[in-house]
Amino acid sequence: MNRPLPSKKEAEEIALRFLRKHAPDLLPVLTIRWIDRHDEPLRAVRDGRTEDLALTGMKVKMRNTADGRWFWAIVGADREVIVFERDIVWINIPGRRQTEKWLHDGWLVEKGLAASAS
Repeated sequence: MNRPLPSKKEAEEIALRFLRKHAPDLLPVLTIRWIDRHDEPLRAVRDGRTEDLALTGMKVKMRNTADGRWFWAIVGADREVIVFERDIVWINIPGRRQTEKWLHDGWLVEKGLAASAS
């Protein structure tokens, strides 16, 4: 089923509701940096075949004003948070994150923690 993604306002409301329940410590120190569509590539194995897919949602990217770390929630078409990451450290040069990317297939392959599909 191809349902529309939530609006930016709706995604923000859902993300904040999620934080109130699962990470209330972030509420007093958050600033929302941006909200937009996000497509995260991933691999899945079905019936022995590897498929390249995309996890699609509205990403609510926030910053912790107390320690400068990043966190975000991705809200899916079902109006639920489908990804939540916190305590992300960013390196401005070369423009990528320093923190481990345990939810990302490409990072796992790069670190030798998962096999490449090719």
